[in-house]
Amino acid sequence: MKLNYKRTFLIGFAFFGILLLWQVYDSWCPTFLTDIFARRMYGISSAELKSGDPEKILNVQWLVGIIMACDNLAALILLPIFGSLSDKTKTPIGKRMPYILTGTAVTAVAFPFIPLFFHKNNIAGMVIMMVIVLLFMMMYRNPAVSLMPDITPKPLRAKANGVINIMGYLGGAFATVLGIFLKLSDYINVSDAARKLWIIEIPFIAASVLMVISALVLFFTIKENKIEAEMADELAEGERLAAVEDPVTDEGPMSTANKRMLLAILGAEFLWFMSDNALGTYIGNYVIYYLNSASSATMIMTIVGGLASVIGFATAGGIADKIGRKWTISLGLGITILGLIVMSFATPSGKVTGAHGEFAFPVILYVVWILKGLGMALVHNCSFPMVVELCSSKKIGKFTGYYYAASMAAQTVTPVLLGMVLNASGAWRALPVYAVIMSCFSFLVFTLLVKNIKTGKVKNVKGLEALGEADD
Repeated sequence: MKLNYKRTFLIGFAFFGILLLWQVYDSWCPTFLTDIFARRMYGISSAELKSGDPEKILNVQWLVGIIMACDNLAALILLPIFGSLSDKTKTPIGKRMPYILTGTAVTAVAFPFIPLFFHKNNIAGMVIMMVIVLLFMMMYRNPAVSLMPDITPKPLRAKANGVINIMGYLGGAFATVLGIFLKLSDYINVSDAARKLWIIEIPFIAASVLMVISALVLFFTIKENKIEAEMADELAEGERLAAVEDPVTDEGPMSTANKRMLLAILGAEFLWFMSDNALGTYIGNYVIYYLNSASSATMIMTIVGGLASVIGFATAGGIADKIGRKWTISLGLGITILGLIVMSFATPSGKVTGAHGEFAFPVILYVVWILKGLGMALVHNCSFPMVVELCSSKKIGKFTGYYYAASMAAQTVTPVLLGMVLNASGAWRALPVYAVIMSCFSFLVFTLLVKNIKTGKVKNVKGLEALGEADD
């Protein structure tokens, strides 16, 4: 079996659009909510509150967490539904494409209204747009991610997952570059009269436009029905070479061993997303309000972490060839935990030097994000293929829904839980400590409970093969 790199890169455009939009959403929206709640609760902006009573910024984080979690709760319900629906859908353009095109269209229209309503201090309009974006991204996300295993034999899915994740991180990197030049802190830390809408509007418009382009590339280059018919024999052989002991069939329920393995993977995934999403949700506020640094520092840190992630995705399969997917994920969690422990001891440089902006940012956090990016890339590269390994080709959307339901469940719980922890502790340093605890629990669950894997290792990508030349 040989992976078709050209086709896999084209499928990766779906991930490019997903992570591009997600990076903009996670980088800007929590700070929008912090600022608008400061106005509602205290009658002044977060910039004025920051200079007068910075502890009150922490007091609104639980509200930020609730809003960031509510839309995820709806997505938690919709992810498995859209997965199962797309499994059963039959159209001339395929079973996934109708959901991808509809989700893209609605999301792209609604997304730029989030900063517009924020600028107008309209919290109801902003939150409604956030909910619409999240709901229709779920319509888009599950079918888009299911495309890869639909037309990739099981032994090649870790290799393919590395490729599409690299494409996704390119999308995230583009959004991050926008954040460097269009600093959110330049908008937040000025008077209301001096705030310029274009600073926060351009990233959202750019994300919408590029998401539409990526969906059109996908539509015009990936013909689902034709490819599945051409690859029928390879996909059948892939089923025979699955990396689980008990065979997977469409008849009857899952075996007890496979069911336990699925639950263990999803449980560990829930916990590592509890950690990872906590950082993604609150890191912007952590940098602006605790480290007293410019928001561009967050974007540079994200780029550094993204580069480390690309290395992780390119090398994960080679590592899995040596030690197996289970221990590759365990290694990734261990590296991530090490980085987060270091972050727990980081303090604002400005408290010592009196510096502000970029110069107040502790350099050690760049090292933390390198370790986190590398570690979580190993985790994500191998975990999704392990889940869809446990189902037949007729249930890929359904099992993709399980995988993303676990992550969205974590993203529903963790912003609220951590917001309450920050409010109760009155300390931003609770953020990395919380992330360490959740990652440690995830490591224990995964290493102790994930079993039922064949002794022989599944053949995966080696070295930088994930960046190799595309096949014709």
